[in-house]
Amino acid sequence: MSQLEFEKPILELEGKIAELRNMGSDSSISITDEVGRMQAKVSKLLHTTYSKLTPAQKVQVARHQNRPHFLDYVGGMVENFTPLAGDRNFAEDEALIGGLGRFNGQSVVIMGQERGHDTETRLRHNFGMARPEGYRKAQRLMEMADHFQIPIITLVDTAGAYPGRDAEERGQAEAIAKSIETCLNVKVPIISVVIGEGGSGGAIAIATADRIYMLEHSIYSVISPEGCASILWRSASQAAEAAAALKLTAQDMLENKLIDGIVPEPIGGAHRHKPEMIESVAVQIRAALKELSPWDGDALKKARARKFLAMGR
Repeated sequence: MSQLEFEKPILELEGKIAELRNMGSDSSISITDEVGRMQAKVSKLLHTTYSKLTPAQKVQVARHQNRPHFLDYVGGMVENFTPLAGDRNFAEDEALIGGLGRFNGQSVVIMGQERGHDTETRLRHNFGMARPEGYRKAQRLMEMADHFQIPIITLVDTAGAYPGRDAEERGQAEAIAKSIETCLNVKVPIISVVIGEGGSGGAIAIATADRIYMLEHSIYSVISPEGCASILWRSASQAAEAAAALKLTAQDMLENKLIDGIVPEPIGGAHRHKPEMIESVAVQIRAALKELSPWDGDALKKARARKFLAMGR
């Protein structure tokens, strides 16, 4: 597991516990009591540390490579998932994955950014940064869901849309704008959860939803703290100050009425307890679907438009 600077005391204790357990298995010495005491200390440290994370530290947790990603959630809460590929125009984009499946016994269209867990998969999924064809695929899937009256679930986890020249040449801005427009126009429920990093237009392109939730230690912002610092202070070293100024935490977003709720993470973050985190997200989505069903398509569309027009007023 990659180390976070503020987690070092916790990781050192966990390392000592692992050593003690190895010693116990190789000898007749009972180390149960000592392991128990150290484990209690780890739990206390985790609770203390994660209850007072700074915005900059939350950025680190949201980006943690061991957090559950889109495919982990799909594998844990969606049955019979069938990915649908291509935008029917240019190519398949593997940064944004989507398809059909059954959630809690109900047919759904589910999509989201996949970042990858190792070098090979990160390169294949372009670190979760979609090109225009990814957002055009999202539009196609949303229109299909609208046609067949199937709810839409989106899981957001991206540093932002891919900023490369090829993406700009193929109309990145137009693809994002059109994806937002499609979100606003469909007459089926859209439920979105920011599971890690919600970066700029790359996130809102699939998160213009009836219900928007964020994991406790996830972030959502118009620009990365490093990008903001480079513009305002001419130095990415001011990223911590930028993170605080951007008000990008789930708690800030809820306070400003930009999201509908926060999904608590297990003590120590989602990267420590993946199955528990996936189940918590599934419970939240089930509750949101129940709240929105049965639905009146025209009423849903109007309420969604009012929701976003009211933001910032």
